[in-house]
Order: sequence, then structure tokens, then C-alpha cells
Amino acid sequence: MICSLFTNSNVWKLVQVGAAALPILAIFWALVFAKWKGHWASLFALAFACLIAYSVFHVPMQTIAFSSVRGMLYGLFPISWIVINTLFLFNLSVESGQFKTIKQYIAAITPDPRLQVLLVAFSFGAFLEGTAGYGAPVAITAAMLVGLGFQPLQAAGICLIANTAPVAFGAVGIPITVLADISGLPEMAISQTVGRTLPFLSLMMPMYLIITLAGWKQMVAILPALLVSGGSFALLQWFSASFIGPTLPDIIAGLGSLLALWGYLRFRKISTEKEQAEGGVLRAFSPFLLLTLFIILWGIPTLKRAFDEWAQAKINIGLTEVPIPYLSTPGTAILLAALCSIPLTGLSFLKAAGIYGKTLKQLRYAILTIATIMGFAYLLNDAGITLTLAAAMANTGALYPLFAPILGWLGVFITGSDTSSNALFGKLQFETAQRIGLNPLTMVAANASGGVLGKMISPQSIAVAAAGSGLTGSESHLLRYTLKHSFILLGIICLIVLLQAYVFKNMIPVLDSYATP
Repeated sequence: MICSLFTNSNVWKLVQVGAAALPILAIFWALVFAKWKGHWASLFALAFACLIAYSVFHVPMQTIAFSSVRGMLYGLFPISWIVINTLFLFNLSVESGQFKTIKQYIAAITPDPRLQVLLVAFSFGAFLEGTAGYGAPVAITAAMLVGLGFQPLQAAGICLIANTAPVAFGAVGIPITVLADISGLPEMAISQTVGRTLPFLSLMMPMYLIITLAGWKQMVAILPALLVSGGSFALLQWFSASFIGPTLPDIIAGLGSLLALWGYLRFRKISTEKEQAEGGVLRAFSPFLLLTLFIILWGIPTLKRAFDEWAQAKINIGLTEVPIPYLSTPGTAILLAALCSIPLTGLSFLKAAGIYGKTLKQLRYAILTIATIMGFAYLLNDAGITLTLAAAMANTGALYPLFAPILGWLGVFITGSDTSSNALFGKLQFETAQRIGLNPLTMVAANASGGVLGKMISPQSIAVAAAGSGLTGSESHLLRYTLKHSFILLGIICLIVLLQAYVFKNMIPVLDSYATP
């Protein structure tokens, strides 16, 4: 009798919510307080999640095993596949000596490390996010900053923070496309709404990065350059999201802000170094130019579908067949770019093979961490643990606009992907908004906007950034570096969404003006 009363009462719901939070608290504890290495922390979190899923949520062991293995496979492919080939391409540039030319050229544009952060981490990183995503931008830009002389922890942390502004439109707008499909709202309407939220973050991001890097006085000293960088990015992000759609904001804003800052520095004659000969610079940048070209080609929908038809492996997990589209993944595009760049770097293919082996050895613990973290994320989703936490947040009534971005933030923290977070919570945001009388477009878009702030503390992103900057095994230090910044910036987005919901309602597009999707 007592057991029945307990099981059917609100007390049991509270117990489930508390239990659902435990696996997330466990990985925070392991990384932040216990300071475990990333692979040990992720293994501990996965084991703890299995225990909670079985004992509290009554998930069968077969389902637990299937979810964990499926997530780990996804961590290996495509995510680790992308990271491996990205770092291989970068290592080719370093081993051939071409990256030295790149460093000299960037130093010729400006020897100021503050401005180098804007060119590499903010603008170039956003451009890569728009073309590739999946952690490749952070891995590349962190490695580039380390090569320019930044401390590894500082380089990785700055790149993770800088990567927030473009995440919602990453990988040619896939997060917004998925959000539209899940919520049933028009894709263009969501793009416009996110495009009227994130530009505020984009405008302030260069200033925030320099404050983090060097302090207030150093930020004020170069304020005009920061306004050029952030202002051009924010304006182009707003324009492309509002009038073109979700596919190009990162590419246009990233490239546009890079050119704007470069032009400003040339105009102001801040450069003090003699620039390199044009041909040498072009050759040095060729691996990254090929990377961009291949990623753009791989992003063409018809080509991607053709690749999936031509080449797709299938792996059996229990009674379920899991497809592995090995040709259409961005990781394969990056590998092909690296292979094509080998003759341009002056290396032999035999030497390149040795570099690939060294890259695998360099990433062995990072690969284990990424795979385990994705097993953890899949299990939390399939067991209903994530949705339990989401449902608790949805019961906050009039304060829900403050919690809607937090829901997206939580989803990205768990999955490492704004796309996955939108798939998880897009419909929940829509239904909750309708139930409490708010504009569903505001709340659905808030999921994507808030989600970008979870990227910098997601264990998956932390592992990728650590791998790119040579910090594998020091993930706990990196998480502590980014944690407070995630909370600060999330608070700003929550406030913007709250104002959009109740004060500046006219910022949000009118749904009646769109055709039914």
C-alpha cells in the first residue's frame, strides 16, 4: 500500500527528476572536483548512467547496452573520424614547415595576439563551423593558436568560447533545419528569430574574448578593431539569417568579418611585419583551402545523397542494423583534402603515412573519451533521463522563457550538438509554449540560441578541443576554464529571450505571414 502510494505520487516524480540529474552531476564532479582525466571521467559517468537507467527508470539491460554501444559507434564514426583527419591535415602543415609560413603571414597582418584571436578563433572558426561543424573548427583553430605561440589551455578555452556565436547555424544550417522539422514551424521563421537573438551575442563576443584573454584595459585599447570584427559579423549574421535562410550565416559572417578586420588593419597600418610572397602564402594555406572546398562540396544535398547510395556500411548491434555512411561524412572530405594537399606540402606519401600513425597515437585517449561520452549521451536520451529533466523545466509557468534557453543548453551539454538538442527538445518547446500562452516561435528558437552556450562545456567538445591543442588528459582544467563563461553568456541569452517573450514581442516574426510548412 505504502509502495503503491509512493510510486503514484508527486514524490516519485521528484525522485525521478533528482535521479535524472545524478549522471550529469557525476561527470561534473569527476571533471571539475575530482579532476579525473577525460577518459576516466566519461567511463565513470557512463557506468553511473547505466546504474540509474536500470534501477530508477527500469530500462532493460539489453536496451542499456544497445544505446551505449550505438552512441559509442557514433563517437567513433563520424565524430572521431572527423577529429583524426582534421588533426592529420594540420600535422601535415606543421611537419612540412608550411604552418610556419602561415604563422608569419598572420603575424604580418598583426603581431598582436589579441587580434590574432579574432582572425583565427572568431572569424575563421565561424567560417569552418558553417562548412564543417562536428568539432572540426575548434580542433583546427586551437591547434593554429598553439602554433602561433598561445598556451594550450588558453588556446583551447578561447576557441571553445569563440565557437558559441556560430553554432546555431553550423554545418550549413542543419540545426535549424532539424528544429523546423521537429517543431513543425517554418524554417525561415526560425532562422529569422535566431538571427534576431544571436547577433547581440556575436557583437559582444570579440570584446568578451579579449577581456577573457587579457583584461578590460587591453580590450578598451583595441575597441575600434573589436567593433569592426563583432559589428560586421553580427550585421552579416542577421542579414543572411533574415533574408537568405539558415544555410549561409556562418560562412558569410565568418568570411565577411575576417575580411573586414583585415581591411581595417591594413587601412590603419597596424601591421609592422613584411608580408610573405603571395605564392608562398597561397601554398601554405592550400591544405585549408582544399579543406574548405571539399567540405562545401560534401555539403551539397544531392551529392551527399549520391554518396549515401554508393557507399554505406551496416553494422549489426543485437537485432538492429545501424547504417554507417562512410563516404558522405565530413571526415572523409577532410581526409581527401589532406591527401590532395600532400604533394603541395612537399611531403612524400610514405612520410604522410607516418604522420597519420603519429596522429592516431596522439589521439588515442581522446578517441576513447569521445566514444564513451557519446555512449553516455545516447543512453540518457533513450532511457528518458533527458526528457525527465526537460519536463521538470517545462513546469515553470510564466518564468518558462528564462528556462527555455537552459533546456537547449542542457541538450547541447549532454549530446555535444545543437542539432541533437533541437531534435530532443524542439517539440517540447513548441508544446509548452502553446500550453502557457507564449509565442511558440520564441521558445523554439530559444532552444537553438541557448544551446550554443552549452557547446563550450560539453564533454565531447572539451575532448575535441583538448585533442587539438595537445591537452588530452587535462580536460578537467579546460572545463573549469570555460564553465563560468558558459553560465555568464547563458544568463545574457535567457534575459534576451525573456524580453522577447514579454516586452519586445515585435522582434519575433508573425507566423501568419508564412505558408504552412
